[in-house]
Amino acid sequence: MSRRLKILFTLIGLAVVGFIVIQFIPVGNIIPGLKFPGNPPVDQHFQWDSPQTEQLARSACYDCHSNETRYPWYANVAPASWLLNHDINEARDRMNFSTWNKQEFDVDSMIDQIQSGEMPKAIYLPLHPEARLTAEQKAQLIAGIQATFAN
Repeated sequence: MSRRLKILFTLIGLAVVGFIVIQFIPVGNIIPGLKFPGNPPVDQHFQWDSPQTEQLARSACYDCHSNETRYPWYANVAPASWLLNHDINEARDRMNFSTWNKQEFDVDSMIDQIQSGEMPKAIYLPLHPEARLTAEQKAQLIAGIQATFAN
């Protein structure tokens, strides 16, 4: 076996061992302050203007912006779990439909982020095609947000 091939196999072996080892290290030891958010109790169910608006919001927003996250299989596999937990913690800190009331939302910011395509995040969409909204669905969600917060 050539020297390059031996080095390649050694590096692959080290990567596999490293991957296995990080599965057993608590995430807080790697990234200080990062915690597994889980799904705390829902303080109140957010009241949308219509079932259609609620369904669109649930499809595109609730996995990160509520305490009703549907955790995928990779939520327990480091390092993907680290990124996932970081994003959920950050999203819930900014806006959480399970704990906030309507007076605490920045509606203009929500609409801007939907229109610009900032939300849902691009990294989320490949494994969650239900969150990829068409232009018509975005317009429906925005109209529903405006109607919900007009009340």
